[in-house]
Amino acid sequence: MKDFIRLVKVEFSRIFSNNVLLAIFIGAPIFYGFIFGYVYQQGKVVNLPIVIVDQDNSPASDKIIDAFSDNEVLMISDVRYSTGHILAEMPIKQYAAIITLPTNFEADIFQKRHPEIQVDLNMANIVNANTASKAIQSVLMTINAGIEIEGLKKTGLHPTQAVASYESFKINFNKLYNSTGNYVTFMLPGMLAAIMQQIIFLAMALVFSRDFEDNYFGSLVKESRFSLYHIAVKSTPFFIMIPIMWAIVSLFIPYFQIEADVFNFPMLILVTLLTLASMFIGMLFSLAIPSQLKATELLMVISTPAFVLSGFTWPTIAFPDAISNVAQFIPLTQFLSAFRKIAFYGGNVSSIAPEINKLLLIIFVSFITMVLLLQYKIYKHNKRTQEDFNLEQN
Repeated sequence: MKDFIRLVKVEFSRIFSNNVLLAIFIGAPIFYGFIFGYVYQQGKVVNLPIVIVDQDNSPASDKIIDAFSDNEVLMISDVRYSTGHILAEMPIKQYAAIITLPTNFEADIFQKRHPEIQVDLNMANIVNANTASKAIQSVLMTINAGIEIEGLKKTGLHPTQAVASYESFKINFNKLYNSTGNYVTFMLPGMLAAIMQQIIFLAMALVFSRDFEDNYFGSLVKESRFSLYHIAVKSTPFFIMIPIMWAIVSLFIPYFQIEADVFNFPMLILVTLLTLASMFIGMLFSLAIPSQLKATELLMVISTPAFVLSGFTWPTIAFPDAISNVAQFIPLTQFLSAFRKIAFYGGNVSSIAPEINKLLLIIFVSFITMVLLLQYKIYKHNKRTQEDFNLEQN
């Protein structure tokens, strides 16, 4: 046990002597947590710039312009009376939409000729376009309903009857789980988990590859010829440090007032499994690729698209089957699927059983492969050392 503790202390000293590793492992989650949190803190998109081309210049068009002015999502950048060179301005102004009210708009309404309002959406940014589209539809449908009801009232119908005649039925939307549509609630937890997986990958990619590069592996093999012993030595510092980083990262949830239930037993199980899966995959790469640079580069190939492939923002059912199948073996995919069930739906351990089983499979396969590969490398090292010794004796 004394030798084990001594080796663990050496591992801590080697970890803390690597400034790059410390910057990534400790600095990245905190730095990116604040950055991403403040980016999405507003929670929703507002003040999207639009241009209104009022070719009618009538009281009816003025009423529509006033309605757009009152909408918090949209901001009228300009009102003009001809299209001019709007498309040429787009690279600089980047209007979310151009709304054109046609000539004789008011007169056509009075004469029931059903004039058409042209809405040109800027689809370069899908989020902005969808948000602007919903806001524009809401404004125009409200105005349209008001005009229809006023028309019915002019025919002699009582206001109550006019409303009833226009509305065949009512629609009531009840928003569940993130009812405010807050973007920080939607995005930040998933991004924090992706960051944690990435830093664990990168940290563990160095544990054995560094030993191979500076020949410290030979000194370790002299201490024990069992792979499990060395895995325990390498893992112990991170079993201490990673929970601390998870505790720090979890504080971003209450700090940014995210409505998600994350401080519970099912989440503890989930975080533990993600940690173990990420650690063992990182250590496996560190063993298989005895180069710090190459090991980290290859793990970056996995971790960089992991958030997109996880299905957190784009459903995996929309992926091609080949990509979807590969994504299932990235720990983050299973974590985020289960995270949503626990944090937002109030699920328990049984509700995340499929994700737990897949994470356990990833842990088991990567751990067994790592144990066997490390044992083989210890055997090869001892055999080579013995051969060198025999040559020296001869």
